[in-house]
Amino acid sequence: MSNYALVAIIIVYLAVLFYIAFLAEKKKQSKWVNNPYVYTLSLAVYCSAWTYYGSIGIAANTGVNFLPIYLGPIIAAPLWIVVLRKIIRISKQHKISSIADFISLRYGNNRFLGALVTVVCLFATLPYISLQLKAVSETFEIISDDTSYISTTVIDDSTFYVALLLAIFATFFGTQNTDASEKHKGIVATVALESVLKLVFFLVIGAYITFYLFDGTSDIYDKISKTENFEQLVTLGGVEEGFNWFFMIALSFMAIFLLPRQFQVSVLENNREKHLKKAIWLFPLYLLLFNIFVVFIAWAGKLTFGDTQNAEYYTLLLPLKHGNSFLATLVFLGGFSAVISMVIVSTLALSTMVSNNLIIPYGFLDKFIKNQPERNSKYIKNIRRISIFTIIITAYFFYVSFSKELSLYAIGLISFVIISQLAPSFFIGLFWNRGSSKAAITGIIVGFCIVFYTLVLPFTLQAYTGTDNFTQHGFLGVSALKPHALLGIDFLSAPAHAFFWSILFNVLCYLTFSLTTKGNYRERNYAEMFVDSKNFSTLQDSALVWKGEAFVGDIKNVLVRFLGEKRVTRALHIFFTKYKLPQDTQLADARLINFSEKLLTGSIGSASAKILIASVVKEEQISLVEVLKILEESKENIVSNRVLTEKSNQLTQLSLKLKDANQELILKDKQKDEFLDTVAHELKTPITGIRAATELLMDEDDDMPKEVKAQFLKNILQDSDRLGRLINNILDFEKLETGRLNLDFAYNDIQKTITKAISSISQIAANKEVKIINKNVHAFKTNYDEDRILQVLTNLLSNAIKFCNPKTGKIIVDYKLGNERIEISVTDNGKGIPEEDHHYIFDKFYQSKHQNTIKPQGSGLGLAITKQIVEKHNGKIWAKKGIKSGATLVFTIPFK
Repeated sequence: MSNYALVAIIIVYLAVLFYIAFLAEKKKQSKWVNNPYVYTLSLAVYCSAWTYYGSIGIAANTGVNFLPIYLGPIIAAPLWIVVLRKIIRISKQHKISSIADFISLRYGNNRFLGALVTVVCLFATLPYISLQLKAVSETFEIISDDTSYISTTVIDDSTFYVALLLAIFATFFGTQNTDASEKHKGIVATVALESVLKLVFFLVIGAYITFYLFDGTSDIYDKISKTENFEQLVTLGGVEEGFNWFFMIALSFMAIFLLPRQFQVSVLENNREKHLKKAIWLFPLYLLLFNIFVVFIAWAGKLTFGDTQNAEYYTLLLPLKHGNSFLATLVFLGGFSAVISMVIVSTLALSTMVSNNLIIPYGFLDKFIKNQPERNSKYIKNIRRISIFTIIITAYFFYVSFSKELSLYAIGLISFVIISQLAPSFFIGLFWNRGSSKAAITGIIVGFCIVFYTLVLPFTLQAYTGTDNFTQHGFLGVSALKPHALLGIDFLSAPAHAFFWSILFNVLCYLTFSLTTKGNYRERNYAEMFVDSKNFSTLQDSALVWKGEAFVGDIKNVLVRFLGEKRVTRALHIFFTKYKLPQDTQLADARLINFSEKLLTGSIGSASAKILIASVVKEEQISLVEVLKILEESKENIVSNRVLTEKSNQLTQLSLKLKDANQELILKDKQKDEFLDTVAHELKTPITGIRAATELLMDEDDDMPKEVKAQFLKNILQDSDRLGRLINNILDFEKLETGRLNLDFAYNDIQKTITKAISSISQIAANKEVKIINKNVHAFKTNYDEDRILQVLTNLLSNAIKFCNPKTGKIIVDYKLGNERIEISVTDNGKGIPEEDHHYIFDKFYQSKHQNTIKPQGSGLGLAITKQIVEKHNGKIWAKKGIKSGATLVFTIPFK
């Protein structure tokens, strides 16, 4: 077949794929696009040119050693229902757009880690893409019978133009949207179709060779069994070969999760988790069908050509030898389909990673902040388009420089070993919350360096120098440093050897650094969300632990720069409606911070999103203990709402409740006696004062000085007021204790409530010349009983004034937003609270032992009532410890 005819066939074939991809994008909601079969077939992007051609080469030369590359994915498939489902769920919740985003987010949006993962994926995938180009080039020469021609320039090389066509196809369908987390229905449908075609064409050629050129499998077996070295083709070696198989199976097991193209189709393009139920058996079946004829094609080629031809291309050479160019063309198109699928999906994934984890966070972030959304969108698309072209052209030059020296199988294994260096940080991080970013970075770098020394450097030096001195003698002639036999281990194949040493030191570094170094609170926050994703999946935005000060307006301005005014306004409207917040809310809380980062993640990556949002918020550091406490409380809130499903649990809970109720009744009875005794004592004090002053006024003559009489009357009035307050407090406390006090919940502005409380107490403060400062003047509405919260604030302010020194006294009222709660504090510069009193100041009638000399006015019920009101709002109240001067009392009100 002529070159022009073959190029025309390729162009027509690509045009058909273009059209199918276009239709799929146009009908995204169609059941023909959204079904488990399309999803499963898209996973078959794993079967690249290496599978299509390389497996036959291995089967012809070494027998069944091609099987481990398929056994790993087959073993992994049943675990998808647990592991892959978890990965998919996490990725959807956080709008993950690549495996680099996934790993960096697990370790707290670590920017350097995301860049490192991207670099590793580039090093792993570029050889793999060059493998595809090598396959296209060599099969093109075979099918066009142009093996005698050698191109001397890029312009004369047909492979370059094929690479260019692939780049155009990938660019067109891979950069339609700036949000990389959105689904690419066109590409997925095309990949699924190509998976069908390459399988059908492979089965057709297998059946043709086995049953047409030969008389079935038994005929091929009988003839090959008479050749020399047959036993090596059908038997495994000893223990040494067993180790090679084990490491190859482990390598392919990891690759099915970690290869960028596999993560793209299996995780990012997944529409429904239930599709996994079909994939766990249909994908292994697909691999099984692909390998039915591999051995027989390899043996048939061996019988026909001996060692005179490249065994990898027996599927083309055998039909051409018998004059069947049509069937050879179909085989070529099947292999070309495998190439297109791999190259397009890989470059799509890599371009996203390069833009989101290398170019934007390390070069263009400042520029994007200043641009308009339309220009930013254009820049992001252009960066990805240039990335796709650059990746494919770089792979082409890698092919020209190196790939011609290596087999398809060797190139594929190099890629697998490099990508496996992500395994410890990926898999262990999913199930162990102690893993830190430092550990992940160290492990990946150490593992990659070992792979480079033991696998990449030897073939690079050999390709440039033409000798294998480095491989034979090791670095500086030290035999223990031979790249293929480190420390004397020489029984493993080169890829298995590199994988063993690299993954060993990678895991050791990861575990050692995780146990000896502590990550920051953000790392631990995401670690808990990833590891315990089942519980945190229902929390969504609330699972991010964050405390500080942020304004909705500032965050909105950042979002608009990348997403546009219309999309941001709509997103914020949905957010405020979901959490029942006023649309004019000014202060942002943890949920909005997390929501905003997720909105940006798809366009610019999780690391850049974190940097941008952090630039417009004022965040406070949180201890690891507080992170775990907040997360645990969040989980408990979910668990508390679940209905008990088993009768035995219900009976157990009921029994415990009855026991607790009985204990509570005993305690209440004891408290009642104490309460009555204390009340009698507290009522007696003002009554005694009133009676004494009244008797003196009645006994004295009319000539009593007016000043003395006025003082007695003033004492009577003060004692009467004290008696009234005491009676009101007792009534309030009794209602709270018995649960008869009903709160009148309504949406109120906490800033206005604070202002009212300060106004009501301002005269008392002015009399004592104590200054009250309202620090946070921003409005924030939430649901609470305003009268009762006003009572809480008045009590706290009264206490603060009471213990402040005249003239120099100062009180600060402030509030902040945290995880689903508003935190209000009252701070004074008075004499403070003794350390031993912190746990008792909210008990009824409690007075500090340090107050015996000058006992302050009050019933001793004020703070007890305050605590009851706050707890009635499902909040908490406490006095901060470790305050050097003065006191700070804090209470929280949860909001939804």
